[in-house]
Amino acid sequence: MNDLQIRSNFHSKRLSRQHAASNTLVVDELGLKHGRCRADIAVVNGHLIGYEIKSDDDSLRRLGDQVETYNAVFDRAIIVVGPRFLKDVKRLVPRWWGIVASEEGRRGAIHFKTVRKAVANPSLDYLAVAQLLWRDEAAQELVKRGVDGRILNQKRSVLYRELVRVLGAGELRGAVRERLKNRKNWRRPV
Repeated sequence: MNDLQIRSNFHSKRLSRQHAASNTLVVDELGLKHGRCRADIAVVNGHLIGYEIKSDDDSLRRLGDQVETYNAVFDRAIIVVGPRFLKDVKRLVPRWWGIVASEEGRRGAIHFKTVRKAVANPSLDYLAVAQLLWRDEAAQELVKRGVDGRILNQKRSVLYRELVRVLGAGELRGAVRERLKNRKNWRRPV
């Protein structure tokens, strides 16, 4: 049971309703913090939810950095894990993270069991949330809010800080979710 098997089965068995919802985006490999890491699966609707997959073929070597990055941007985070790492993952991810165990049945079907439900992230990093936007998207959000045009010529890090300053937390999160859901060219570099 490798990452690809877990991912494809998780999409069909656990995320089928999200795929069918017109107001929801489900995307594989969402870049976080300008490519510092990628979320295996992200679901964008009224929340931003990140899924990390750890099959028995993986290692937990990068998990600490992945947890730190997920903690910065996701409203909820869930790790989908094979039997090999289940015990370790319970100790390595924060208590607010959800844990879903994946297991291969006798006939080869992959089954999922929720071990711990995800709850709301207690400490988002709003600058990291703003960084999910491409530079032109951040500039467009600032223009909508009548920000001084001289700011728009600054580098993207300045635009992100300005977004955090100008928008409240809820408005920023909503704007980022809407931009992600309406984005057309997903493989464009950030």
